[in-house]
Amino acid sequence: MDVLSVLQRFPILSALSPDELQALARVTELRTAYKHGYIYLADEPSDYFCLLVQGTIKIGIYSPDGREIIKSIQHPHTLFGEMGLTGEKSRAEFASAMNQDVKFCVIRVADFKPFLERNFDLSQAIMLSIGERLRKAERQWESLILKDVRTRIVEFLKESAGARGRQVGYETLVKHGLTQQDIANLVGASRQTVTAILNELRKSNLIHFNRNSILIRDLDKLN
Repeated sequence: MDVLSVLQRFPILSALSPDELQALARVTELRTAYKHGYIYLADEPSDYFCLLVQGTIKIGIYSPDGREIIKSIQHPHTLFGEMGLTGEKSRAEFASAMNQDVKFCVIRVADFKPFLERNFDLSQAIMLSIGERLRKAERQWESLILKDVRTRIVEFLKESAGARGRQVGYETLVKHGLTQQDIANLVGASRQTVTAILNELRKSNLIHFNRNSILIRDLDKLN
């Protein structure tokens, strides 16, 4: 892959001029991670951030008893591991690949800061991205505290449909590639509970699902 053409795909970098993009490409490294491989671990230095080019990754933490808690799922053309840009010295979470041949760009914080200092629009785009990340995390924690598991699963389905769903008549097809354990780790429930609720929604003819996708019969009736 040509690094420059890859960087041109990211809306968050649209404020950069062609010359700036070429300069950024010279300090950008393209890497590949394989399924279940870690891109970085908690407590590692936050001295670089990543741009997801291809595949799906998960961002998460481990509880004191060793349980995995997924904080977010990232899809292509998004930014992740960016808290080093705010002054974070060591990472508070891990990032790992969820499918084969995950490709991502690595940019050192020290190399990127001069671009931020010279380009206000780029700084604003990064600031807005980090702000949205924090708002999403806040909504997720509020959901864990205030809502029951069924509601959290339904909200996950609706959010996935809104972000990546493909409309087929009244139905919405969501290709997700998540296991039921992944969904459980994301909504803060046991796999058995997630399975039971998904089966209940299927029996009510609200959804149909298989290993890699979920078909929502009618979004307006899903509640």
